[in-house]
Amino acid sequence: MQTKKGFRLRTVCGENIIVAEGIENIDFSRIISMNESSAYLWKQIEGRSFTADELTRLLTDEYEVDAETASHDVNVLIEKWREAGIIEP
Repeated sequence: MQTKKGFRLRTVCGENIIVAEGIENIDFSRIISMNESSAYLWKQIEGRSFTADELTRLLTDEYEVDAETASHDVNVLIEKWREAGIIEP
């Protein structure tokens, strides 16, 4: 997988949000907000390829969470990112 070109993480008024850059990505109908851990993961993989296993490892390295819980959370997050259209296969 890979983050989709033209989407950047920004902090606006203390909130982590994904901002579309470029005319082809402009869609003001929704804002993609991220919590602390999802923003951390996005910062680590923004602009490059990544795997679910890599995201799981990043979570277990950064937070006090077991691998099984991290893996489940990563799979849910990846699905949300796919639905939002901010990652590509």
